[in-house]
Amino acid sequence: MSDHRYKFNVSMSCSGCSGAVERVLKKLDGVKTFDVSLDSQTASVVTESSVSYDTVLATIKKTGKTVNSGEADGEPRGV
Repeated sequence: MSDHRYKFNVSMSCSGCSGAVERVLKKLDGVKTFDVSLDSQTASVVTESSVSYDTVLATIKKTGKTVNSGEADGEPRGV
């Protein structure tokens, strides 16, 4: 099975916000790489096939940041 590529539009107003998202993604098992961009308000995440979209979404939401939209392997998904 192949890796999953998830992309989220996250409301982040400062480097502390993006840092919080980076910290939770770093701790999530199965995350291979991630890129959190304060400028574009996005979090792009590559995970092992065993990590679901909902797991990554819930992890980002734990930071208290608003997730405006999401994609799983190029397909729009609900948040």
